[in-house]
Amino acid sequence: MQLNKYLTQFLEHLEIERNRSQKTVENYNFYLSRFLDWLGKDATAKDITGESVRKFRLWLNRFTDAHGEELKKNTQNYHLIALRSFLKYLAKKDVDTLAPEKIELMKMPDREVSFLDSDDITRILEAPIKNISKKSLDKENGAGQTLLLAYRDKAILELLFSTGLRVSELSKLEIENVNLKRDEFTVLGKGGKSRVVFLSDDAKTWLQKYLDTRKDMNTYMFISHDKRFGKQKDHDEPLTPRSIQRIVQKHALEAGITKKVTPHTMRHSYATDLLQNGADIRSVQSMLGHSSITTTQIYTHITDKELKNVHKRFHGKKGLKN
Repeated sequence: MQLNKYLTQFLEHLEIERNRSQKTVENYNFYLSRFLDWLGKDATAKDITGESVRKFRLWLNRFTDAHGEELKKNTQNYHLIALRSFLKYLAKKDVDTLAPEKIELMKMPDREVSFLDSDDITRILEAPIKNISKKSLDKENGAGQTLLLAYRDKAILELLFSTGLRVSELSKLEIENVNLKRDEFTVLGKGGKSRVVFLSDDAKTWLQKYLDTRKDMNTYMFISHDKRFGKQKDHDEPLTPRSIQRIVQKHALEAGITKKVTPHTMRHSYATDLLQNGADIRSVQSMLGHSSITTTQIYTHITDKELKNVHKRFHGKKGLKN
């Protein structure tokens, strides 16, 4: 059987048996199709050898796109991860081909984790409502557009720091799925996996204030409130992840934070705050929705600083006694 037919079966396997998201299936299709095109349309499973994979890796490393840009190292690894998964599938089908364990991934440098310290967190959380006049906060005068947007942005920031939600998860949140009478709710994350996230008192307070101020019937938790387009839409739409990114960056600048701050920075800050305050890494893994503990371990070098402080406080204060 030609490899393209095996590829089709593999992608269907990912979608049905493995319950992978449509985006994941599309990515695997892209990476594997690139490999099969490179290998040749008449290639069979036996043509996938250690030597052919070595040459493909060399080709990836030298590849440049139409703009002269090279492939990033992690993108090259994504191709190899997809190929290894494909080979595992072929092995289960007893197809004679290269053993998946023969493929080793490129060693990557440690990921840099950008997070905010406690002072920065305080300033960015205060930014949306810091400059609202007392008049606009007076309910007798009615809630204007300025107040509505301030409450929305404040609720977004509080929720990001309280739950560690990914920006895509935050964007898709629907009002009916967040029960403000409880301190927790379930969110559907990557790969269709659900997890429980927890609300701080501040997050609950500002979400409620925001919802009380809204007059629309949109089912999504966070929306644009742009009156120019309100009458043109014939269905509910949430804020896009890009719009949420702009909101976070806007308030970071207002808070005097000069470095780039994204929703993922808030997620990193959430995880770092938990670890620095004594949470164990397995619990943080669960709260972040990481399928592998390896992903969560990118935060451990941050908490190593706390170990250094412990060492300074307690080591060598008294001479050893015989």
